[in-house]
Amino acid sequence: MLTGSIVALVTPFTEHGNVDYAALEDLVNWHVEQGSDALVIMGTTGESATMSHDEHVLVVSAACELADGRIQIIAGNGSNSTAEAVHLTERMAKLPVAGFLNVNPYYNKPSQRGLLAHYRACCDASDLPQLLYNVPGRTGADVLPEQVAELAEIPNIVGIKEATGDLSRVAELRRLCGSNFILLSGDDPTGCDFMLQGGDGVISVTANVMPAVMKQMVDAAVRGNNEEAKALDEKMQAVHEAMFVQANPIPVKWALACMGKLEPNYRLPMTEPELPQQQHIEQTLQQAGILSAES
Repeated sequence: MLTGSIVALVTPFTEHGNVDYAALEDLVNWHVEQGSDALVIMGTTGESATMSHDEHVLVVSAACELADGRIQIIAGNGSNSTAEAVHLTERMAKLPVAGFLNVNPYYNKPSQRGLLAHYRACCDASDLPQLLYNVPGRTGADVLPEQVAELAEIPNIVGIKEATGDLSRVAELRRLCGSNFILLSGDDPTGCDFMLQGGDGVISVTANVMPAVMKQMVDAAVRGNNEEAKALDEKMQAVHEAMFVQANPIPVKWALACMGKLEPNYRLPMTEPELPQQQHIEQTLQQAGILSAES
């Protein structure tokens, strides 16, 4: 099942802009140790938009090999071009991935008919389960619950990462799509409430830096333990905010660099945070007990 505490994993780069596979190995091992349920590789947080198709597939392949069955790997397969999304899906369907995360086609703003045709083509390219990814702040288009329900009739569309932060959608999606349709929060600040209202987990940016606390919170929320989940979520709220002081994944990669998990390298047009944001991120990590004041 593609549920629980799922990390939207960053892609570490060397100073020359190549994928840092040694750092990737360390990250995969760390998340296994911390108890995360799955990793999304080559999603938005992984800077997939700046990767060639060959790089994209190689990174997913490497993550599968490094995970070695210890943690599920979910591959991002979305594109604003249906042909590209289908091509990526076909190539990665041969890898030991648990499924795909398929972002709504960005920029194009397709009609409902075009959206359905896009997802049908992607699903025809592989029998593996696919999660929809609704993030209108990135794509410029909002997939409404009624549209999700229609897409959910495609057999291998098994759930959605809902990143609007609109908690009213949880009950509506559950009503329209049924009890077996996987509902995942893609909005860290509201993820706890999303699950307490019936969601099945998160695909989280904050889980990159606080994986153990996120896992504990998700487990408590899915069990319906409101008090425990809220207390754990409160420990992460300031970090949630800090992870979005600039466009994702700029802050989270800076945070991981401060933690010594990778070098603060980005692919253009992404660059390191401005100095005030750097300081805010570092201070937030110190207050959360992730960094010492001397770091």
